[in-house]
Amino acid sequence: MSPASIPKAAVTAALVEEWDTLAQLLGELSEAEWLRPTALPGWSVKDVAAHVIGTELTLTGQASPPLAEETRAQPHIRNDIGAINEAWVESFRTRSASEVVEELRSVTTRRRAELEAMTQEAFDADSWTPAGPGSYGRFMQIRVYDCWIHEQDIRAGLGRPGHQSGPCAEQSLDEVARALGYIVGKKAGAPQGASATIEVDGPTRRSLHVSVDGRATLVPSLAGPATTVVRMPFGLFMAMASGRIPADPATGEVTITGDPELGARIVSSLNFTI
Repeated sequence: MSPASIPKAAVTAALVEEWDTLAQLLGELSEAEWLRPTALPGWSVKDVAAHVIGTELTLTGQASPPLAEETRAQPHIRNDIGAINEAWVESFRTRSASEVVEELRSVTTRRRAELEAMTQEAFDADSWTPAGPGSYGRFMQIRVYDCWIHEQDIRAGLGRPGHQSGPCAEQSLDEVARALGYIVGKKAGAPQGASATIEVDGPTRRSLHVSVDGRATLVPSLAGPATTVVRMPFGLFMAMASGRIPADPATGEVTITGDPELGARIVSSLNFTI
């Protein structure tokens, strides 16, 4: 594999686990639970599931349904990708819960077969991704994060927390960690010579270090004590980073030691969406 190569087996395994977990969760829901609202504007649990399905259908080459102009004008639809997402969601609103679960299982079975049949070379090939030009493998890394976050949206709407450890959670945390140099250096304005450690507590734990030396960079460790240390639970960190809840340093589960102003700016800048 090339230095930029992303291991196909690990990413594919995480996607398959995520899809299976989501299908199992959705298969347990009552009709009323399908209609519960989520943190995503205008979307119920069923709508979030439809969004996941629609994206996978698009990746199999299926064209999105048409979207009515009056729907396109809704304030939460900000661009063409948002319009495509909404078109898929609309297309599932008249379908039964069992049909939605069946469609999820069907399309993810096809997607699993496609991914497992891919060579590593094809996985490394140039591709569009939601984060800009990259490889198809990079797109699938982002897809793990996206699907896992949407599972968490559904769980939050249902009041059923879970699946916050294991490969899917770890790879989703990796996705946010990749943005920490930008968050700390650009958004939070950490000065030259500063450093930050973000301690993410269980169920998934990690110490994330950023050093500002020319530019802010995620590093394996720091040469000395961090300028500021921010600590919070994994679920809260991921919810803030994905914009599901306000990135508020005053939240009771957040603690900051060292430089309090820099720490507060980092927390306030966490909102990272792809």
